[in-house]
Amino acid sequence: MESRTEPVEREPDITVRKPEATAVRKPDTSARPPLVRELLLVVGLFLVYKFGRQLANGHTGEAFRNAHRVWDAERTLRLPGEGAVQHALLSSDTLIHFANTYYASVHFPATLLFLVWLYLRRPRHYVWTRRVLAALTAAALVLHLGFPLAPPRMLDAAHLVDTAQVYGPSVYAAKPATDTMANQFAAMPSLHFGWALMLAIGMIVATSTRWRWLWLLHPLATLLVIVGTANHYWLDALVATALLGVALAVVRLPRPAPSLVVRSSAPAAPASLSVTPSAASSGLIPSGAGQ
Repeated sequence: MESRTEPVEREPDITVRKPEATAVRKPDTSARPPLVRELLLVVGLFLVYKFGRQLANGHTGEAFRNAHRVWDAERTLRLPGEGAVQHALLSSDTLIHFANTYYASVHFPATLLFLVWLYLRRPRHYVWTRRVLAALTAAALVLHLGFPLAPPRMLDAAHLVDTAQVYGPSVYAAKPATDTMANQFAAMPSLHFGWALMLAIGMIVATSTRWRWLWLLHPLATLLVIVGTANHYWLDALVATALLGVALAVVRLPRPAPSLVVRSSAPAAPASLSVTPSAASSGLIPSGAGQ
């Protein structure tokens, strides 16, 4: 009796392809604080800062002594003269009017619109930004009270023009002693520049477009305006930058909450069969299967 050994047939290699599940990320709005509370908080902080700056009024002699110290320090550090920027602005009436208007009307509205946009679209970044701005403003208020400083437009040694008074528009009274709305001896640090720089940083962090770096043009324009109109020294902007750096190091951006992932509820498609040529040729798989 002859025995024949048949070759063992290999099982077909069948790969079942499962339909891929689609994930939809829902935006996290849990970080948005109550609107009424935020309005009261922001207005309250603004009023505290506004009235706090008034406490520095009346230190005229100390403010001018500090102005001479700052002016001499800039010359020692070989910083560029503020007069070079002002000379460029004074070359055109349109340019100097634009600079005065920018100084008078962009500072607060731009910051307010920035905060409103963050509150509506990026609530997590809004909370972080509000904390950073509060820390920066509080530090600035302490420095305003402890180091009153006359701006360069008041300093005879600077030989600069008070462009706002000469060409307009101006947000300050002609004489600091009669100005009940603002403290003109609070030049250092420059919150015009500090807030503008934080606006740019906040928009760069909160957005992902490749054009977001153009926001840096705002603090750059602000810097040229505050120096060219003789409202601030270069050192005012440098000190504001340093204080902002400390605030950013202390107030960290909170981690995002886990995103909600929603799986698609579409019915699963029939599993497709991937058949190797050896399996099809063996006759174990009917012709046409897996097609």
